[in-house]
Amino acid sequence: MNSNVWKSAGLLAGCIALLLCIAASLLFGATHYSVPVAWQAAFHYDETVNEQIIIRTTRIPRALIAAVIGASLAIAGALMQTLTRNPLASPGTLGINAGASFIVVLAAIAFSVSSMQTLMWLAFAGAAFGAVIVYALGSVGRDGLTPLKLVLAGAAMTALFASFTQAILVLNSEGLSTVLYWLTGTVAGRSPEMLRIVIPYIVMSWIAAWIVARDLNVLMMGEDTAKGLGQRTFLLKIVTGVIIVILAGSSVSVAGPIGFIGIVIPHAARFIVGIDLRWVIPYCAVLGAVLLILADLAARFIMIPEEVPVGVMTAAVGAPFFMYIARKGIVKT
Repeated sequence: MNSNVWKSAGLLAGCIALLLCIAASLLFGATHYSVPVAWQAAFHYDETVNEQIIIRTTRIPRALIAAVIGASLAIAGALMQTLTRNPLASPGTLGINAGASFIVVLAAIAFSVSSMQTLMWLAFAGAAFGAVIVYALGSVGRDGLTPLKLVLAGAAMTALFASFTQAILVLNSEGLSTVLYWLTGTVAGRSPEMLRIVIPYIVMSWIAAWIVARDLNVLMMGEDTAKGLGQRTFLLKIVTGVIIVILAGSSVSVAGPIGFIGIVIPHAARFIVGIDLRWVIPYCAVLGAVLLILADLAARFIMIPEEVPVGVMTAAVGAPFFMYIARKGIVKT
């Protein structure tokens, strides 16, 4: 049977798994709800029924936000790993999340910015700033950009932005409680309005990522080869960079800096379907959404009735994977 048929079947199975995960997110938590109650809340909403109000206003937005953020971070990670030829590249490891977080905290604490749309644009600016600085530092030297230098530059900038963020919080301890939970990465307590603001930009970026996938496949063959085939590699890199910044900035502005999804999921997708980004990107979207929803579900049961931030759960999964890649010597100088 044609391999594309198997890949399509796998993608369909992933979509079914995603729907089941969303359903589980609606049903399970500190309080469990039955399937009929969740069905009524979703499709026959009665605002006089307390259970339906909770599901409609809290759990449905939470599940959808987790799905969208998980998909966005996974796609951003796949694009970054392709663009930099670095298997450890992701918004979390190369300073993009940290840059966006720093700008958002600075605006919220020091300048009392509360507008979601304003914070979203500031997150974009912070993500772009972090990406440019890391890329510039990783390119310094005679041998130009290398995966190892990129990782080191990302680690340095992540630490620097984290220090700046902590300094702001120390100088303004009153704002600590406002952003502390957000800084660990969470999809709890996020309103539907937050998703409505960013979703147009995210969906356009998903589509754009799939459109440039074919050209990125050519770029993976080598820049000289791509140029020989008439590809405008500089423009392609700029467009891809903008897509990454939008996806990472949107994710941070809504859920905070959730790490490791951008590392783990692209490797899982490539293991299943190979290196063709036209398949890797949709698989990343589905698998990233599934992973973040499952992480959010697990976070609800660790310390009942309290919840662990979902960023802690993704770190528990991703950190060992990160160390495994590093120890295997995949990152070359």
